[in-house]
Amino acid sequence: MNDKTARTYTYTRYPARQGMVWLKQALHMFNQQRLAWVVLLLAYYLLLLVTRALPFIGPWAMTIIKPVLAVGLLAAAWNQERGTQPALRMILQGFRANVWALLPIGVFFVIGMTAAVFGSALIDGGKLIEFISNSTTATEAEMEKALEDRQLQFGMLFSALLSLPVLVATWWAPALIVFQNAGPGAALLASMRAAFANWRPLAIYGLGVFFYGVVLPGLVVSVLAMILPQSIAQVIMLALLMPYFMFFAACLHISDYISYRDVFHADEKPGTTPAATTDA
Repeated sequence: MNDKTARTYTYTRYPARQGMVWLKQALHMFNQQRLAWVVLLLAYYLLLLVTRALPFIGPWAMTIIKPVLAVGLLAAAWNQERGTQPALRMILQGFRANVWALLPIGVFFVIGMTAAVFGSALIDGGKLIEFISNSTTATEAEMEKALEDRQLQFGMLFSALLSLPVLVATWWAPALIVFQNAGPGAALLASMRAAFANWRPLAIYGLGVFFYGVVLPGLVVSVLAMILPQSIAQVIMLALLMPYFMFFAACLHISDYISYRDVFHADEKPGTTPAATTDA
C-alpha cells in the first residue's frame, strides 16, 4: 500500500450548524437499529476490557487497538446506510483488512497524548504528572484539594490544548484507511487538515456532546437528588443513566462515520446538505 500525501484526499468545508446535523443523523440511524448497535457496542467494550486486562501492556495495548476495533463500527454504519443490518461479525472487520495501517494510528495516539501530558510540566512544574501518578492511591479529599490548585488547572488546560492536534488527526484517520486505502501518515495528515478546516461544525459538535453527555445527565441527577430519598434516587439514576450512556456512546460512534462521509464523500450523502465549499 502506497502512502499518499494528505492533499490527495478531497474534503468539504461545512458551516457551523452541520455539527448538530451529525448528531441528529447519528441518533436517527441508531433508532433504526437500536438492538444491533447495543450488541455491537457491548462487544466493542468487552474486547477493550479483555485487552486492558493483559499483564503489563494492557493499558497501552487497549489504546493501540482501538482504531482497529473502531473500523468494525464504521463498517456497521456503512452497511446500515446501504440497507444491511449491523451484525456482530462486523466488529472484527478491522482485523481482516488494513490492520497494519490501523495499528500505527493507535501508537501515534498513545505517543501524542503522553507528550501532551508531559508537556504540561512547562506550565505547572510537573503537578499534572504527579496528580495522575497519585490518582489511584489518593483519597477523594486529597484529589479535590489538588484540583483546587490554580497551577494544576492551567497545566490541565495546556495539556488539553496540546492534545487537540492529536485528537483531530486520529478522528477520521481509521475511516480514511479503511474506506480510501490511505496509509497511516496520509490519513493522519488528511484528517487533521479536514478537521481544522471544519473547526466551526466540530466546535458545535463538541458543545452538543458536552450538553448531552455532561449537562443533561447532571441536571437529571441534581433533580432526582433534590426530590427523592438518596437510596431511591441512586436506583433510579442507575436505571436511567446506564442505558442513556450506552445509547449516547452508540450515537457518538455512528457520528464518527457520518461526519467522515459528510466531509470526505459529500457527493454520496443522501438528501439535502447545507451550502459547502470543497478543498483539495
